[in-house]
Amino acid sequence: MLLDQERCYRAVASRDARFDGHFITAVRTTGIYCRPSCPATTPKRANVEFLPTAGAAQQRGYRACRRCLPDAVPGSPDWNVRADLAARAMRLISDGVVERDGVPGLATRLGYSERHLNRVLTAELGAGPLALARAHRAHTARLLIETTPLGMADVAFAAGFASVRQFNDTVRAVYGVAPTTLRAEAGRRGPATAAGTLVLRLPFRPPFDAEGLRQFFAARAVAGVEALGDDGYVRTLRLPHGGATVALQLPDGTPADARRAGRGGADETSAAGSAGGTAKEAGRHAGAAHVTATLRLADPRDLGPAVARVRRLLDLDADPVAVDELLSADPGLAKAVEEVPGIRLPGSVNGAETAIRTLLGQQVSVAAARTAAARLTEALGERLPPALASPGAELLFPTPAAIAEHGADVLTGPARRVASVCTVAAALADGTLALDPGRDPADLRAELLALPGVGPWTAGYLAMRVLGDPDELLAEDLGVRRGAAALDLPSDIPGLTARAAAWRPWRSYAATHLWRRA
Repeated sequence: MLLDQERCYRAVASRDARFDGHFITAVRTTGIYCRPSCPATTPKRANVEFLPTAGAAQQRGYRACRRCLPDAVPGSPDWNVRADLAARAMRLISDGVVERDGVPGLATRLGYSERHLNRVLTAELGAGPLALARAHRAHTARLLIETTPLGMADVAFAAGFASVRQFNDTVRAVYGVAPTTLRAEAGRRGPATAAGTLVLRLPFRPPFDAEGLRQFFAARAVAGVEALGDDGYVRTLRLPHGGATVALQLPDGTPADARRAGRGGADETSAAGSAGGTAKEAGRHAGAAHVTATLRLADPRDLGPAVARVRRLLDLDADPVAVDELLSADPGLAKAVEEVPGIRLPGSVNGAETAIRTLLGQQVSVAAARTAAARLTEALGERLPPALASPGAELLFPTPAAIAEHGADVLTGPARRVASVCTVAAALADGTLALDPGRDPADLRAELLALPGVGPWTAGYLAMRVLGDPDELLAEDLGVRRGAAALDLPSDIPGLTARAAAWRPWRSYAATHLWRRA
C-alpha cells in the first residue's frame, strides 16, 4: 500500500481525525507510533515515517502511544473497498483465524501458499501475517487487561498467546509497560466488569445513520435471537469457542446530529476512557463517535472475533465522508444523502445464518421471512445458559448441520424453497460452501449461483451483507427501482445500471439510500 508521505504529514499537522485508521504515524526519535490526530506536539517531518498498519510499526520496533491509543480507532476502510488478497487476509486476521488455525489455516482459507501470502502481505502492508496477528493479539490483550478481572495467565491464553512469557514480552514491547501496570492504571478509572461481561466502546467515523440501522434490525428481528428494547439492539452470537450475547447502544440523535458529532475515534476499551493520567484529554480527543457494546462471552478467547463481527454488522469501519461526497455529486441522489448522511450497510455476524435467512425471505414479505426464521430457531436452535442470555435473546440460530438434517420437517412453504434451504445448509455444513469475510466476491457469487434456488439477487445480496461488498447495486431489486423512481432516477434496469456507473465503488450505499426512499 503506497502512502503519500507529504499528504500524510499534512493530516498529522492538522490533527485530522478523519485519517485515524487509514495509516500510522511512527516517530523515529521517540520510538512511538500514533494515530494521525494524536494531540501530542507535531514531530518534525524528517523524524517521522508513515506506515499502513500497526503491525508494520511494531515490526520496526515502535511501541504504541499511550496518550492517543492508536489501536483504538476505526479500522481502515481499505479493507471494505478492496477485494484483493491483502484485504481479505486482514479481515480474517481480525476474526482471529491465525490464533485458531495458524498461518497455514489462513493461507488455506485464502487459497494461496504460506510463502506467497507472506510475500504479498509484507509488500502491501509492511508486515507478514504473524506480525499482523501479533498486533491483533496485543490489542485484544489490552482490552482484557483493562476491562476484566481475569488473571494475567488467563488473559494471555484468551488473547491467543502461546505462553505467558510471550504475552508479557509483547505487551511490554507494544505498550512500553508491564501488563500489571496497564491494569493498575485502568483500576484508577473504575472497577473492572464482572467476569464474563465486557463493556466496550466501538469507534466509528461520523456521520453515522444509527436510525437506519435500528429500523433495519427492528423489521427483521427473529424472536429468541435478537430484540430491540431498553438495552438497545440485543442479539445472540455463535462464536468459535461458544455462545455469547451482545447489547448495542447506538448513538442517539438524528442523522444531522451525527454529522455534528465529535470527529475523533473513541477508545475500543471500557467506557471509562483512555490510559494512564491522560484520561480527560483522551476523552475530549475521542469525542462522541462510538457505539457502546456490552458482551457476555462463554469464553474470553472469543473477544476478538466478537468485536470484529459486531464492527462488520454495523459497518463501523466505513468512510462515510468519501461515500457521501461521491454519491451527492449526482443531483438525483444529493437530497437523499443530505437527509441521511453517513448511511451504513447492515452486515452479518454469521455468514451461514445470513444465507439461510436470505433464502427464507425469497419471494415473501420481510414479516413472513422473520416468522419462518423464528419457527426454525425455536425448533432447532440451542438455548443459551441464563448467565449469557438476555431478555429476547436466549437462542442461537440453528447450525447448518441441524437445518440440513431436520429443516425439511420444520419449514413450510413451496417445496422448492425448502429444498433450496436444505441444500445450501448441507453445503455449508460439509464445507463445500464457505461464507466468511475472507472470500473473493466473484468466486463466492459463482459458487452460490451453482446451487439450486440461488439466483443473481441472492448472490449479490449475500456479497453485500456477508462480505461487505460496497459496490453491489442490485438493480433488479423492486425496492431499489421504486426508490429510484421516487428520486426521479431511471427505474428500468438498463437505465439505472447506466446511471449507477458514476456511483462506483459505492453502489451498495446508493442501493441502501434507494431502499430507504422506497
